[in-house]
Amino acid sequence: MKLNYFTKQLFTVKRWMATTLFCMLAIAFVWQGAFFSNTSAMADPAGTLIASADAGDEVKDKTSKDAGRAKNFIQDTTDKVKEAARSNASKVDQATDDNGSFVERKAKKDAATIEKRANEDSARTQKAVDNTKNVVERTVDSIKDAFGK
Repeated sequence: MKLNYFTKQLFTVKRWMATTLFCMLAIAFVWQGAFFSNTSAMADPAGTLIASADAGDEVKDKTSKDAGRAKNFIQDTTDKVKEAARSNASKVDQATDDNGSFVERKAKKDAATIEKRANEDSARTQKAVDNTKNVVERTVDSIKDAFGK
């Protein structure tokens, strides 16, 4: 029996639907812990709460450390951008013979604009890092409060 185009497409859709259903069921079983159940945690829930409080402190410490690293990286990048702008303006200055030429003034103006935007972008990005760190810390605190009560 030779399959026509419509029948082939129908079999393909059925196969995809069966695969999707199988994957979703597998995820649901794993999510619900049907295969990997930890019954010792059910016997003494206070032990897990203490561990979660310690985990919350670890998350907050790691978040602070990572935020500091990110801010240092942002500052280093800002400094490199500024140095590149100054270097390019200096090269243009050395390449032009007459002082105060249009090209030289334009290069200096562009360097100043680049430095200004680098500072603004750096400040905005560092503020976003701080906001993200604060959101994570507030979330950890609210989770700890929810389990503490």
